[in-house]
Amino acid sequence: GVFQEPSSKRVYPNGNLAAGILGYVNAAGHGGGGVESMFDKRLSGEDGEITYAHSGGRRVPTAGSKETPAVPGTDIELTIDRDIQWAAQRAISDQVTESEADRGYVIVQNTRTGEVLAMANAPGFDPNDLSQADSTSMGNAALQDAFEPGSTSKVMSMAAVLEEEAAVPGTHVTVPNRLHRGDRLFKDDIDHPTWYLTLNGVLAKSSNIGTILATGQLGKTQPQANQVLHSYLRKFGIGSPTGLKYPGETQGILADPKDWSTSQQFTIPFGQGLSVNAMQAASVYSTIANGGVRIEPTLVRGTEGPDGRFTPAPAPKKTRVVSEKTAKTLSTMLESVVGDEAGTGTKARIPGYRVAGKTGTANRVDPETGRYKGYTASFAGFAPADDPQITVYCAIQNPTKGSYFGGQICGPIYKEVMEFALKSLQVPPTGKKSDPMPVEFKPGE
Repeated sequence: GVFQEPSSKRVYPNGNLAAGILGYVNAAGHGGGGVESMFDKRLSGEDGEITYAHSGGRRVPTAGSKETPAVPGTDIELTIDRDIQWAAQRAISDQVTESEADRGYVIVQNTRTGEVLAMANAPGFDPNDLSQADSTSMGNAALQDAFEPGSTSKVMSMAAVLEEEAAVPGTHVTVPNRLHRGDRLFKDDIDHPTWYLTLNGVLAKSSNIGTILATGQLGKTQPQANQVLHSYLRKFGIGSPTGLKYPGETQGILADPKDWSTSQQFTIPFGQGLSVNAMQAASVYSTIANGGVRIEPTLVRGTEGPDGRFTPAPAPKKTRVVSEKTAKTLSTMLESVVGDEAGTGTKARIPGYRVAGKTGTANRVDPETGRYKGYTASFAGFAPADDPQITVYCAIQNPTKGSYFGGQICGPIYKEVMEFALKSLQVPPTGKKSDPMPVEFKPGE
């Protein structure tokens, strides 16, 4: 006899789109990574059973059979916006290729709900054809890579300084070309004459020395200042799981302040000597955009069972990190980074919208040798600054061709992805112009 037997195969119709999030199914039919692994049992359902007569290893078609149908699994609805995911993935893939970098990631988050709208990795893979996939690209690097964030983390140092009332945006900070602290001389990314900056200017020009001087005011002694800064870093979510419960996610590295080395006391304020993943870095800016309240990021909107009933995901945890006043002040200061000609983030400007953002260029630890080699370029920010709705974070690891500065190679990615997201979500242009803060002061004032 001739008869047919149904079979099933997992198919990913969008190819490599969001593959880092979704994961893949292994040869045994089980989730081998990502969401497929997180929800393997719920997605799989229950196997069915069929009993039939066979002779000589072949089924007897006329003998009848008894079948218990399989129970369908649960559908998982993600928060990812497919169009924004596509835009983010295209932008980061093009820049990683152009910069001949090891890898890169872009995260887009709804600042008000904590929902992750995009999480793109480059290079990626096609879960339909794992035989062609590079094993180093099959995870979700945006959650699984731990790296030193560099200057994008200065916003947390400034948040601590403002919240503790150690300084205000107009506080004068005299920034020398070199600063001796502990066992070394510290410098900014460029040699310069003595800068006469406001605290706002320290952030706008991304001065390491100015940040060290500002955070030194957090305590009467350096150990006290370290303790205060550490407490804010922890409240921002550094050194803790993001809340996504994603397989293989790193919680980064943040040592207890009593264990900070002589140099770490002064490098951690400007983003070296601690490690984060890209989602943690994005969440910091969403916290500022959301008026100082941190909302745990969410990747799953809800589930739909075999009966067709939709069950929303539990509401994310909310934590007050800094006051609304501090958050608004920081937002205005971050606008200077992009809007002021002296700022480092001018390439992230978006016509018609007020943009708050920060550049980052960090020394990078080579995962193969454990030593510093190359750079991590990054840019983080949100828009519209006067009515924040979307956060975008970009990082590129070890760019080897062209510029390696975050403002130069990640600023344009931020602009491209943010512009697409604003239009896609129909966010109206900024309603009013910003009131810029001074970046510099004249000696003797």
